[in-house]
Amino acid sequence: MTRTYTLHCIIPPHLLEKLLSSDDSEVRQVALDTMLTTARLRGERAVRASFAGAAATPGNARRTVFDCQNGVFLPLAVFARSEDGLESADDSVNRAFGGLGTTRDFYKTVFNRNSVDGRGMRLDGYVHFGRRFNNAFWDGRQMVFGDGDGRLFSDFTGCLDVIAHEWTHGVTEFTAGLDYHNQSGALNESMSDVFGSLVKQWSLKQTADQADWLIGSEIFTPGIDADALRSMKAPGHAFDNRLFGKDPQPDHMSDFVNLPDTEPGDNGGVHINSGIPNKAFFLTAMRIGGFAWEAPGLIWYESLKASHFETQFQDFANTTYRKAAELYGDDSAEQLAVLAAWQDVGIQISGILAGVARARGLAADRNGGTGRENGLATVNKQIGALTAQVTGLVRDVNALKGQVTTGG
Repeated sequence: MTRTYTLHCIIPPHLLEKLLSSDDSEVRQVALDTMLTTARLRGERAVRASFAGAAATPGNARRTVFDCQNGVFLPLAVFARSEDGLESADDSVNRAFGGLGTTRDFYKTVFNRNSVDGRGMRLDGYVHFGRRFNNAFWDGRQMVFGDGDGRLFSDFTGCLDVIAHEWTHGVTEFTAGLDYHNQSGALNESMSDVFGSLVKQWSLKQTADQADWLIGSEIFTPGIDADALRSMKAPGHAFDNRLFGKDPQPDHMSDFVNLPDTEPGDNGGVHINSGIPNKAFFLTAMRIGGFAWEAPGLIWYESLKASHFETQFQDFANTTYRKAAELYGDDSAEQLAVLAAWQDVGIQISGILAGVARARGLAADRNGGTGRENGLATVNKQIGALTAQVTGLVRDVNALKGQVTTGG
């Protein structure tokens, strides 16, 4: 299979395309300009990706922020702030600098990961990219943020989870390298949403039940009727308005959206179908309880590292189940939570019978994230009841066979 090299943008193409049908000529023009600039950048990314070893630049995870001064050619950007410099008078520069630092500290503190590539890659951020550019992206080397148009979208440095989202695209690229199309691409997007949300929760010291689970809640300007770009808690309900339409994300495999594997088709719906694994993570975190970056985050992080560029939803679900066992034990509350979460979004863990999985899922729900000490006993009780039902059914079938044999 041919690897897909592309930009990883926070704003999905279907939102920008929706704006092209706006009655407002200015809205249409800004959307078109953003899409044309993004298309050109994708071409540059594809060419650069063909040169092995071009992406990572050593630098002890040092941050440097550059000001594009509304240009779109990154080499012409001017230096704005570094680790050794003073705070800038430019809020966008400081927000980007702070967001890169918080995300770096999160990965180092929680997962002992040294920067994006795990080996101290320098962290370059670019602000004020283009004029009224409605997007932010990771291009394989650095993170780039537009100012937004001021009418629909605000400055993209204003959301910590957006910065962490783009940062995590780099982590995925240097670990599993999930190919950016169809299910593997949707997993790629989901990883960025998951860890983007976790960085925000970590910075606010929020438990799973305290978090809003919204991605890009500050992206839209106050005049836009929308909660966020995406909701991990309720995929499909982040927005519903005349301008953007209804949030198209599904939260179950029965509603999986089949789209063309093209740029207009969002590479097979990578920003849309990511709602399914997003919901699975949310459900896992809520069932385990406490801080979501602890057990749930570690399970997902280790599963990401164990994945490869063609990993599908089923593969990843199976891996999270296996990693939960390796980290916390077979039949632990953590593993039961993973099992039940994937089952709730329509993905059955391979090798687990549906009836047994449902019994274990019930056990996970009853535990309610309070710990795993009673998990095994509860599961054994459920399985015992299921076994008794099967045994009774076999006895009844044998009795019927006996009646037929004797002519009864």
